[in-house]
Amino acid sequence: MKVPVFAVIIIYAILPPLFTVNKHKPWIEASYHGVITENMDTVLLDPPLVALDKDAPVPYAGEICAFKINGDDAPFEAVVLNRTSGEGVLRASSPVDCESQKEYTFIIQAYDCGAGPSGANWKKSHKAVVHIQVDDVNEFSPIFRESLYKASITEGKIYDSILQVEAWDQDCSPQYSQICNYEIVTAGTPFAIDRNGNIRNTERLSYDKQQSYKIMVTAFDCGQKRAKEDVVVHIEVKPVCKPGWQGWNKRVDYEPGTGSKQLFPKMHLETCGGPLSGVKAMVELQTNHIGKGCDRETYSEKSLQKLCGAASGSTDLLPAPSPSTNWTAALLMDSGRDSDLIYRFDGRQAANVPDHVVPQNLTDQFTIATWMKHGPSPGLRAEKETLLCSSDKTEMNRHHYSLYVHNCRLVFLLRRDFTQLDTFRPAEFHWKLEQICDKEWHYYVINVEFPAVTLFVDGVTYEPYLVTDDWPIHASKIDTQLTVGACWQGGEVATPRFTQYFRGSLSGLTIRPGRIETQKVISCLQACKEGLDINSLESLAKDIKFHFNPAQSVLVVEGEDVDSINTAMTKVSYINSRQFPTPGLRRLHITTTVQCFGEDTCLSIPDIKAVVMVLPPSEPRITIAGSNRLVRPASDLRGPLGVAPFKELHITSTVMKGDGFGGREPGVMEVMHNLDYCDVLVIGEELNPDRESLEIQHSALLGKHLDATNSTSGISIYGVDSMAHYEQALRQVRYRNWRPANLSERRFRLTCSELNGRYTSNEFNLEVSVLHHSAPVEHANHMAVQPQYMRPVHHPLMMHSLNSHMSGSAPPAATVVIVVCIAALVVIVVIGVYRIHATHQEGSREDEDEVKDAEEEWDNSALTITVNPMEALGDEVRQEEHEEEEEEEEEELVGGVTSVESENSDEEEDDDEGREAAKERKQKGKLGWDSSSITY
Repeated sequence: MKVPVFAVIIIYAILPPLFTVNKHKPWIEASYHGVITENMDTVLLDPPLVALDKDAPVPYAGEICAFKINGDDAPFEAVVLNRTSGEGVLRASSPVDCESQKEYTFIIQAYDCGAGPSGANWKKSHKAVVHIQVDDVNEFSPIFRESLYKASITEGKIYDSILQVEAWDQDCSPQYSQICNYEIVTAGTPFAIDRNGNIRNTERLSYDKQQSYKIMVTAFDCGQKRAKEDVVVHIEVKPVCKPGWQGWNKRVDYEPGTGSKQLFPKMHLETCGGPLSGVKAMVELQTNHIGKGCDRETYSEKSLQKLCGAASGSTDLLPAPSPSTNWTAALLMDSGRDSDLIYRFDGRQAANVPDHVVPQNLTDQFTIATWMKHGPSPGLRAEKETLLCSSDKTEMNRHHYSLYVHNCRLVFLLRRDFTQLDTFRPAEFHWKLEQICDKEWHYYVINVEFPAVTLFVDGVTYEPYLVTDDWPIHASKIDTQLTVGACWQGGEVATPRFTQYFRGSLSGLTIRPGRIETQKVISCLQACKEGLDINSLESLAKDIKFHFNPAQSVLVVEGEDVDSINTAMTKVSYINSRQFPTPGLRRLHITTTVQCFGEDTCLSIPDIKAVVMVLPPSEPRITIAGSNRLVRPASDLRGPLGVAPFKELHITSTVMKGDGFGGREPGVMEVMHNLDYCDVLVIGEELNPDRESLEIQHSALLGKHLDATNSTSGISIYGVDSMAHYEQALRQVRYRNWRPANLSERRFRLTCSELNGRYTSNEFNLEVSVLHHSAPVEHANHMAVQPQYMRPVHHPLMMHSLNSHMSGSAPPAATVVIVVCIAALVVIVVIGVYRIHATHQEGSREDEDEVKDAEEEWDNSALTITVNPMEALGDEVRQEEHEEEEEEEEEELVGGVTSVESENSDEEEDDDEGREAAKERKQKGKLGWDSSSITY
């Protein structure tokens, strides 16, 4: 029997669990290929996503319920569009970025709906592979790899490529990520650019016309999207390459006191691209026109020797002219050398050194030292040119010792006196050196340790190339004459005269008997205070070699690499260690040698000529201040130590500072520096050695770089030392006069100097006044005699004042009253004298701490005495007797303090300001009395 179809459907609907069977699994394609555009969600698949099931049209079993993707990282999802037909769609579950990932590959499977509504007994298809490609969108603009491009070209040349600019694009596809074109935005420039970014010049450029160009360049990707920002290109036009140093200044200013200053901070060597194997540069600082060859300390020779620790006892044969050193007054002086004491000899001047100055016994050890500047001798046959000569003064013409130049050879002659051994001995020592005739300053020192003689030139030792022997000189009673600048010929001629004149310049000619000079002292005496230097030696490359000459005026730098040489040359510096350097130009000269591989020299580097301008230092103003008048009793001057005229002396120095110096405002600033001498000169008649002296104890100079000399004209303290040490020494200067009876005053003048007179102080004048005491006059009526410590009172005036209140003549009672008043006045006077005496005794005890004046100040304002005018006349008589005793004591006090007290007073050197102020008040309050002014 045949069952109708609708009946079957009803049966399946009523009893589905009993009759539904899911026999087949879904079917899909084995693989799919899809395309998705970035930032979109729809995927175009080929073939389309469709699943089939053979159980169709059975409900559930023949329907497709889902597509599942295997792969958690795939940003896609599959959606069923129609369960019956099995159609589906693949879309992005999140934004897809081509720049992050261009392709995706994953597995997809189809699932049917199972055997019924519950989905039980579902089946899945086989695994299908899906390949998805992400299509790019031109969303990014090109970007240049550099923010600025620089290049340099040489004028007059056409370049195929000056430089290349490069841009890039972040897009992922070749179409949008590649740069297809570059373009110069700036119009009217002589440059062009190709699609690869190479810039070239379209015409020959001229350095004189334009030294640099600034052009703007943009880029386009293959989607014709323009760069977001254009790039700047700087092209520098260089002149035709000329090998040489570049980036240096012709003038370098040097501020005194600033230490070391770089000379060429931006200098570099242009080699025009040639391969080099080595570079050698020599920097020379030319200072021959400054002082004696360079900037040295310009102190006096004695001060320099003291500063350098030289042994004492040297004699300066060319001192500055003065009343005590007048033998150099007729010589020519070379002025304008920053206070350097230089004598110039032109072949017609010479000077005889006085006998009292010449060392009488040179011994077997002595030293001769001098600065000399000398050139070739004129004429074909040069004559001897004598610097120093000791010869017979009369009768004969024997040279005992001399130093002379002959044919650019330095010769030292030493003829020893005859002894028991009558044999040849070394007598002439010859040196042949270039320095002798190079017209430059050099420092010569001859150390004699007979029979050996050593020459030092600028601190370098030279042995004689020739030594000749001679017979010793027989002893005679003929006096010798020491001459500078020539040799004295006193015998064997009709008229004594100078001969063998010297032509050149000399300075600091000294001779020291008994000792030779050490290498250390010689180096100190001739040392330059300016020179070349190198900063940061540790930062130089290992292949750099450098060395200085002894004076540090020449520096040689060698290296294999140009960059290393450039770095080394930027560190070359100038330094001047003087507090007050000599202002002016110092010339710089740089010579360079370049070596190439396989060749001696391949490039010619022009020399450099520059200057260092040492600016003028702020000139110090040295001021001496203190009390200009000193009043002392004669007994103080007679004391064993005398008086200290400059005990209240103060020395200061100030400089004017301009705008911007060290960040200071304009104004006056106190500075500390050294002094090299202070002279105390006697104004008026010179000192008489028979009765007075001006001197300083040697102990006052201990621990200081100071020495002193004195004469009847005054005293000179010299040596390079601080202002404080000079103050201390000057306060110890003592003036004594052991017969001051006829002396009323002595005047002195003090001046101090720095750098041998380059900077001098004010003239400080001081007057020492002497107090003399008149001899007491004997009077019959002691009541009329006034003590010398009281102001004179004129009795007639007093009597007139009393009588002015009377009418007519005074009655006898009034007369008695007047007499009693006079007696009372005498009592007041006596008590005042007694108080002065007590004060004087107390002051004598205080002299251990403070110098007391000979006379005491008396202030009677605090004294109050009430007198009974009707006191018995007997008391008056006793008062007169007491007055006589007090006058005797007063006469002992009139002379001031005793000599012992004066000595103790002068030994005290307390600088306490309170005590000094008290002394000034006491001196201002002193009273002078003269008994001749008393009227009675």
